[in-house]
Amino acid sequence: MREQLTRSDVKKIEKEIEYRKLVVRREAIEAVKEARAHGDLSENFEYHAAKKDKNQNESRIRYLERMLKTAVIVSDESKDNEVGINNTVTVYFEDDDETEVYRLVTSVRGSSLKGLISIESPMGKALLGHKAGDRVYVRINASAGYYVVIQSIENTGECEEDSIRKY
Repeated sequence: MREQLTRSDVKKIEKEIEYRKLVVRREAIEAVKEARAHGDLSENFEYHAAKKDKNQNESRIRYLERMLKTAVIVSDESKDNEVGINNTVTVYFEDDDETEVYRLVTSVRGSSLKGLISIESPMGKALLGHKAGDRVYVRINASAGYYVVIQSIENTGECEEDSIRKY
């Protein structure tokens, strides 16, 4: 699947790859060497743990590099009165009589527990391009969905603490 990334996402991923290659990789190799020096490898827990950490780092590097190769770059700019990437949206759920606040982000930064909704999620897809006051149908599947009303849109931009999700 091709990830939709903003230019900022690409920079964050490149920065993480560089850090993992230059810092984490070196530390992991040293940890393996040190654990190997302790002797019998068949019963050496430190060696197996160090190898596991090293392999996880290499796997993360490959994952991020593959993501960059197949990514589709999307713009995080939107019109002032339309929902777009990095906009904070206040929505009213008609069925539940509740109001919630979300910020729309790319899928690599999505975290529903933090109020970060992916533009590829049903809610994100439904809200994109709409304006304050619009009543929007959020389709869950072919036979189910619900309505929300967009109460307000705030162009909050990207936060520095937004991180690229782990796999």
